[in-house]
Amino acid sequence: MTQYFIRRLLLIVPTFIGITILVFVITRFVPGGPIERMIAEAQQASMQTGGMSQSVGSSIGAATLDEDQIRQLEEYYGFDKPVLVSYWDWLVKVVHLDLGESTRYSDPVWDTIKDRLPVSAFYGIMTMFITYFISIPLGYMKAVRHNSHFDHASSIVVFVGYAIPSYVVGIILLVVFASNLEWFPMGGFYGDEFEDMDSKLEQVADIFYHAALPLLAYVAGSFAVMTFMMKNSLMDNLAADYVRTAIAKGMPFKQAITRHAMRNSLIPIATHFGNNISVIIGGSFLIEKIFNINGLGLLGYESIVERDYPIVLGVLVISAILQLFGNILSDICVAAVDPRVQFR
Repeated sequence: MTQYFIRRLLLIVPTFIGITILVFVITRFVPGGPIERMIAEAQQASMQTGGMSQSVGSSIGAATLDEDQIRQLEEYYGFDKPVLVSYWDWLVKVVHLDLGESTRYSDPVWDTIKDRLPVSAFYGIMTMFITYFISIPLGYMKAVRHNSHFDHASSIVVFVGYAIPSYVVGIILLVVFASNLEWFPMGGFYGDEFEDMDSKLEQVADIFYHAALPLLAYVAGSFAVMTFMMKNSLMDNLAADYVRTAIAKGMPFKQAITRHAMRNSLIPIATHFGNNISVIIGGSFLIEKIFNINGLGLLGYESIVERDYPIVLGVLVISAILQLFGNILSDICVAAVDPRVQFR
């Protein structure tokens, strides 16, 4: 098993290079980069200050930036070098934990991401905890009480949560409970008086008060799949010969479930555990946009729109590393619940 995980760790390096080089090359050929944006802003500022009298019909930015200035910008952002050379320079900086500088905020990329990462991590971890806390017991009860009134009634709720996108649930919750009933705030991670609160307990309560509706929106989009996965897996194991044999030998039904069927039913859940790591950290930019949450998902989306490529690549680095280590974590979780698994 040790050799297997060593090989998996070594495979992280070429996989990471393949992911990042693909996105890096795309960012070099997508129009509307930082230089084009600066040229457009400079041209707009020149037009507002009387630049309308100049030749607007010439090449973009010719009225405001000369060729030497454009060449200096290309040298500053590394666009004057071949793509692979620029990628190598960027990769060397990443190895030295330098993600570059944001073209939009003019701040180090890591500092910008570091401010948003705890917010997305909070919502992601809480969402995963609530999802597993609901899905596993609910799937267990639905499998044990299959075709009962409880199974049919809960299936309606689960199907509704599966059919409606999470951002639509967020909009409905925001309109009903925040705007109309005014039971919850309209958005934000905490209130305006957060810094003036006397105790940490009040601050924690304020955070959860603001997080109630976003967490419901997050959970609505994820618990349905996990619930049906748990139910179907448990029902398959309940119909297996080893469970029926245990019951035929006199073992109580509930004891047969807890001792035999339950552990095997958790295997599909375990395979998805590590893969959820990058998802929960990355967040959902739609929900973060709806509830005005400054998380990593919204930062990545805004960076793509604004062509802030250093931020885009910085978010990609974190997401790729988490995804790659999450796959290894999934293997560990499977090995923990399934003794038949032998990594060789």
